[in-house]
Amino acid sequence: MDKKIEERKDMSDVVISTRIRFARNLRDYPFPCRMNTEQKCRVAQIVKEAVLGGKSPIAKRFRYIQMSELTQEEAVSLVERHLVSPEFISDREGRGLLLLDDESVSIMINEEDHIRIQVIKPNLDLDGAFEVADKIDTLFDDQLNFAFNDKLGYLTQNPTNIGTGMRASLMLHLPALRENGAMGKMSNYLGKLGLILRGVYSDTSDPKCSIFQLSNQVTLGISEREAINNLNDIAMQLISQERTARASLAKNVSVLDSIYRSFGILQFAKLLSNDECLKLLSYLRFGIEIGVFENIDYDTINHLMTEVQPATLMKNIGKKLTAQERDQIRAEVVRTALMRKQVPVNRRLS
Repeated sequence: MDKKIEERKDMSDVVISTRIRFARNLRDYPFPCRMNTEQKCRVAQIVKEAVLGGKSPIAKRFRYIQMSELTQEEAVSLVERHLVSPEFISDREGRGLLLLDDESVSIMINEEDHIRIQVIKPNLDLDGAFEVADKIDTLFDDQLNFAFNDKLGYLTQNPTNIGTGMRASLMLHLPALRENGAMGKMSNYLGKLGLILRGVYSDTSDPKCSIFQLSNQVTLGISEREAINNLNDIAMQLISQERTARASLAKNVSVLDSIYRSFGILQFAKLLSNDECLKLLSYLRFGIEIGVFENIDYDTINHLMTEVQPATLMKNIGKKLTAQERDQIRAEVVRTALMRKQVPVNRRLS
């Protein structure tokens, strides 16, 4: 089994998703922090027309969302689904969102910059995500005048984004490295290489659900391709280290006990808080990764981690819920998903 873990070529056991984000600004308008509501609405209209009025086949697949018209639950759900930033919904006046029908592409208008193009792909697919983002960027560039300097590159409100204006990131599941207590030192080491490793559901380097985001920090003096290659190389090292750590933990009785207990609670619990649910789902995913459970795919776990979020639960139900009602529905959603999969236990590892 150890050999099987180490030789696996598909990276989906470690890499949950890939994200490429471009920050762009219009030359003839001040940065969003300096704009009034009228100017923001004008920029939103210009960007909206550039996409929806374009001749590209992809244009028909976008829908425009006026952020000020969303309920609080709908807005927060966008954050929970990683489609927009928390800052984007903090003040929704004059802000708009262009969202592709499969939600793989989202374009925030008037966040920190006039345009934030974001492309999300499942698993490890930096090249694929970059290709899509680059095509959308070209679509904009053909119609809009971007703020660009020959020496500095793309100009952005935050100086740390000047240059390529690109942030590439990977969402990783690293339970074994976290279990070994390696995350703190690893985070410090990666910082020296121009990368950031942080918890997705917590800003700490040791989130309980073991989901981390690895992203590039340097955007000036480096090309998009160099940034992507660097991120990919470091990610491959992390994947190798995580798989090696898993192999050594696969027979650890304490780890296996936590995995089996998580499975039992998720199968039968009537109430699940959000934090507890994420922690238990992380252990369940860990169990799948080392071969404890069969006939359940990573996509199911990845989907559940999003669907159990508080605002997303209420959006899907269509009404406000108390904390206990959310805990009850969350438990039901998880139970139903696992029941459909009829997850058998690999007795050879018990």
